[in-house]
Amino acid sequence: MKETLVPDYFGSMVFDDRTMRSVLPAKVYNSLKKTIEQGAKLELNVADSVASAMKKWAVEKGATHYTHWFQPLTGVTAEKHDSFIEPSPDGGVIMEFSGKELIQGEPDASSFPTGGIRATFEARGYTAWDPTSYAFIKDKTLCIPTAFCSYGGEALDKKTPLLRSMEALSKQAIRILKLFGHDEIQTVRTSVGCEQEYFLITKEMFDKRPDLKYTGRTLFGAVAPKGQEMDDHYFGVIKPKVQEFMTDLNKELWKLGILAKTEHNEVAPAQHELAPIFTTTNLATDQNQLTMEIMQKVAAKHGLVCLLHEKPFAGVNGSGKHNNWSISTDTGVNLLSPGETPYENAQFLLFLCAVIKAVDDYQDLLRLSVATAGNDHRLGANEAPPAIISIFLGDELSAILDAIELDTPYSGAEKKIMKLGVDILPRFARDTTDRNRTSPFAFTGNKFEFRSLGSSNSIACANMMLNTAVAEALKIYADKLEGSKDLQTDLHQLLKETIKEHKRILFNGNGYDDSWVKEATEQRGLSNYKTTADCMPHLLDEKNVKMLTSHKVFSVAELHSRCEIMLDNYCKQVTIEANTTLEMALREILPAIEKYEEKLSNTLKVKKSVSESIKCKYEEYVVSNLSKLADSIFDGTTELETSIEKLKDAKDIIEESELIRDLILPGMEKIRKSADEAEKLVAKEFWPYPSYGDLLFSVK
Repeated sequence: MKETLVPDYFGSMVFDDRTMRSVLPAKVYNSLKKTIEQGAKLELNVADSVASAMKKWAVEKGATHYTHWFQPLTGVTAEKHDSFIEPSPDGGVIMEFSGKELIQGEPDASSFPTGGIRATFEARGYTAWDPTSYAFIKDKTLCIPTAFCSYGGEALDKKTPLLRSMEALSKQAIRILKLFGHDEIQTVRTSVGCEQEYFLITKEMFDKRPDLKYTGRTLFGAVAPKGQEMDDHYFGVIKPKVQEFMTDLNKELWKLGILAKTEHNEVAPAQHELAPIFTTTNLATDQNQLTMEIMQKVAAKHGLVCLLHEKPFAGVNGSGKHNNWSISTDTGVNLLSPGETPYENAQFLLFLCAVIKAVDDYQDLLRLSVATAGNDHRLGANEAPPAIISIFLGDELSAILDAIELDTPYSGAEKKIMKLGVDILPRFARDTTDRNRTSPFAFTGNKFEFRSLGSSNSIACANMMLNTAVAEALKIYADKLEGSKDLQTDLHQLLKETIKEHKRILFNGNGYDDSWVKEATEQRGLSNYKTTADCMPHLLDEKNVKMLTSHKVFSVAELHSRCEIMLDNYCKQVTIEANTTLEMALREILPAIEKYEEKLSNTLKVKKSVSESIKCKYEEYVVSNLSKLADSIFDGTTELETSIEKLKDAKDIIEESELIRDLILPGMEKIRKSADEAEKLVAKEFWPYPSYGDLLFSVK
């Protein structure tokens, strides 16, 4: 039987441009393209025509239902399915789908997080079709990507502010490009390639761990004898069961038009990575949400569980999501591409300096955009960037900026040819920048890689903040330069001032070094917000509210609601972890220790009954130490229960999050430390949970 080739089924479940061009009347297609590319108003008759063609296409593909697929502030996607069927006069049914049903839906807004924007009894909310993101078929349901708003028009999702931020950046970037004579450019888009890390373990192991089921991470677990010390897993041969999973995953993603490109083993045992090709930020965000969902579904078919938590296992690398971000025009020009002579590329240097200014001015927004309870465990843990935001540029660009600041000549970087010492191996030019894996925000040739995102995060939050911060920097530049009588001189002076004022954010060294923390905070004055409780309230700082509202990315009410929601999510997540810690410790770990102590105590009695002179060093040592550890665990559970009760007295969500940070997390860690020590002493058959070794090496 002939195997189906990838090009034959790629995008087969997507109502993409190819499909629209083939099934829509030319006039309707052109009108829709104008809406997508230029933001023109979508007329209802066009929507009706699109809906009819979309329904026909979907039904032919086996779809029976449709849904407005949206991204509420829960961290996951949401969907309510309606069938296409309508009753016919003869008692049968017909398949119907109108333009009105395409462009607008009405889910219950009160059942999603609103941060006080909507009262519980005010239920009405709306979803609105986002025509810039293609509809697709999933599980026999036509999914229509939509924005989600309240009855009053406030955004209750992550898509709406992201789209607003993209428009804000495009507007300001076009102003800058006109200064360089590019009047033909109508749109500037940001693009993202999002690398996704994840763990795979067997379903059998997962089902035996309540902590993984309830929280996504292990709350207990002694370090395995072997972890990632040998670096043998990274880029190693992919195990057969994992390869089968990856093969099926690729096929499902390709059907949905998701450009899954690269797959490999990551550093930690059982950890892997998938990377797609760049696409427009809005589409990349939708596709990454889909990717995470499909990863988990495909894993289940293979008897596996895909873990997307940022730190599912202590002592080994956590999982991130590297956000490769660039800016391009609708004519195909990458505005972050230095070209062969970046020193002479004034347009590139201006956009580069705008990013530097944006990251420095709004480092707090970038930090809080990646803040979650899970990511707090990962950042700064020697496999992820520190919580301190800084930019890596590499030697060549750093030297160029130094020359501009000091008004000194720049001779250019000589391309070094790599000679590997073997005649048959090719020679090639070395890149002018290295890859700094400790930098949160690194320039990597023609894009920036924002490496602080956690693996379960929606990339919408980070990109909406990044887009808007850069839009603000470009606006300030445009305001200064549009009336210039000597653009070249004023531009040079602007670059010089930016470099001088914001060079503190530039750091090419080791972000893991303790000396960097001291230098960054004490000498450079950079912020170091280690936890969600530390950084999230800064969303409401005056400078941030002013900037985000001035570009109409958020209203004041929306910002207050998001701060409330994100802190509430943080508190709820850690509280669930705390309650799970108590249940596991009291109901299973302490009883297991007691049973093993009893066994050893009985052995001691038998041995001593034979002869008092028999030395029972092992039994006495283990019983003594387990008794101390059991007491420590029990004391810890009592303290943790008291701390949880204190949460009820918090006057607001900020105080509650601070109690979580200061009492709950340290209390959980205290219990874990003693329990993990006990695990090393208790016989394996007595311990109630699979060990780290069982979990990390369970997939063959």
